[in-house]
Amino acid sequence: MYNCDDEANGFQMTPTPHEFSIGGVYMPPLLVAACCGVIAALVTARLLNRYRLARYFFYPPLVFIAFTIIYTVLIGTFVIGI
Repeated sequence: MYNCDDEANGFQMTPTPHEFSIGGVYMPPLLVAACCGVIAALVTARLLNRYRLARYFFYPPLVFIAFTIIYTVLIGTFVIGI
């Protein structure tokens, strides 16, 4: 997880995580970002339904999928750093 330059081998470690260990089970960072994206999209969908803003969308399940993809990309790019 630290920057380390090994000049003999030309090896350089990057601070980007390659996998997460949750309870001894290794998971890829994209899976973690996708789970966080689904949770964020669920919260957004509930807020849209609560304030009756979802009625302005033609097909709300498609909007939920779009929010999931948007949140997954944003979390993966800026929070996890995939």
